Amino acid sequence: MRPKNYSQMEKPISIATGKFRSNNNHNHVWFIVPLFFLLCFVLLCFDYSALFTDTDETVFSIPDVTQNSISSEFTKDDNFSRLPDDPSPVSSSCSGRYIYVHNLPYRFNSELLDNCYLITRGTEKDICPYIENYGFGPVIKSYEDVLLKQSWSTTNQFMLEVIFHNKMMNYRCLTNDSSLASAVFVPFYAGLDMSRYLWGFNISVRDTSSHELMNWLVVQKEWGRMSGRDHFLVSGRIAWDFRRQTDNESDWGSKLRFLPESRNMSMLSIESSSWKNDYAIPYPTCFHPRSVDEVSQWQELMRSRKREYLFAFAGAPRPEYKDSVRGKIIDECLESGDQCYLLDCNYGKTNCDNPVNVMKVFRNSVFCLQPPGDSYTRRSMFDSILAGCIPVFFHPGTAYAQYKWHLPKNHTTYSVYLPVRDVKEWNIKIKERLIEIPEERVVSLREEVIKLIPRVVYADPKYGSEGNEDAFELAVKGMLERIEEVREMMRQGKDGSDGFDDSDDYKYTFSPYETQNLT
Repeated sequence: MRPKNYSQMEKPISIATGKFRSNNNHNHVWFIVPLFFLLCFVLLCFDYSALFTDTDETVFSIPDVTQNSISSEFTKDDNFSRLPDDPSPVSSSCSGRYIYVHNLPYRFNSELLDNCYLITRGTEKDICPYIENYGFGPVIKSYEDVLLKQSWSTTNQFMLEVIFHNKMMNYRCLTNDSSLASAVFVPFYAGLDMSRYLWGFNISVRDTSSHELMNWLVVQKEWGRMSGRDHFLVSGRIAWDFRRQTDNESDWGSKLRFLPESRNMSMLSIESSSWKNDYAIPYPTCFHPRSVDEVSQWQELMRSRKREYLFAFAGAPRPEYKDSVRGKIIDECLESGDQCYLLDCNYGKTNCDNPVNVMKVFRNSVFCLQPPGDSYTRRSMFDSILAGCIPVFFHPGTAYAQYKWHLPKNHTTYSVYLPVRDVKEWNIKIKERLIEIPEERVVSLREEVIKLIPRVVYADPKYGSEGNEDAFELAVKGMLERIEEVREMMRQGKDGSDGFDDSDDYKYTFSPYETQNLT
């Protein structure tokens, strides 16, 4: 699982020769002949392949932490290798952006991938195939003229922590010198670790890795600089899964984020909690562009689509959740006839994990309904953005209170908001409300959605440069800015812990978000 080191081009052997200054050169034939043979031997031994190295593919090869780690090179004590050389002197373009990656013990990441069959123990889901290809999963070969060739994969949302780690190992401002770093990345696969113990294990087992991780971190020299407030980790599960508030065996999740030391760190995850040191970043979609041109090509395809459905919904009912609006949405969709397309993901009727099936529907729809899923958020909202389908939200916690680094603060520029405080008081006629929206506003909303596409995809690790920021780059930028705010407080003599991990009780309430003016 260790990343490949940058392959180094061998340096040509340089031989310095001097002039013979003797008047009688024949006297030195004995010296010239062996020197001639020596030169021939050196030339024969020289590795000429170094002169023809493909610098795009070899010298700057991309580390993939998901490669098969069972090899003679890998040991449990030799975890992810870092970059071989640090930039020196400090690059001005990386000033304030350097990140140091902790070389964690094997059990916190690589071991989880090596034993991937244990991650979904007790379920029928085999997570192992999704680990390959930088965590993007198998490349989709049957794209059916719906997807771009080679740029789409069968990506699992729980792989975010693996994807992020792979992207981080190609981040241009990594450093081996932690004293230069503005932030410290902790590549603990918290979501994958906890997924092994969610069913049938007591809280002691569920919390073991959390305690071990924090015990390891606090004795590292990097921790003392800001007591961990410059440290961050990433999870492919929602942040609530790590905030178990009691020690009742029946309660869900682990208490990682309530451990005293962990409260000093920040977590990036697919859905944040109401605590201020948890931040939401986009779910990984199945589109992983390899170039700016691929992004532009896809955007143009979505702009040019003729959309035959007014609105669409992809999902399944949630009868077990009494407050779910999904049942009402499905009923309205069915009542709307050919103006709504229902992609039924219930009980395997349609494979909604296959982006071909989802994109076929969303790219042909003007609006895509996005009620809360099993939690506030769902990956489908990012699928709708990819398809240029205007998302319709029913709760502020699905998007507006979440992805502040990736989505516009003014939610009226890219979405429709139909707040539902209580499903028992449902009085929304979705079709009528959407038909009321003027065509010029629909065009404006769709264009803003299409412009968001580069901001919500996790591009191939070889892609990405200044001015072309994907979801990873924006997350790193946001995290660095937040840490700098804390650092500035400390420079001013203030307490860096002040408000750092406070709870925001109003984050998911309806009041901060005014009802959208549809006209």
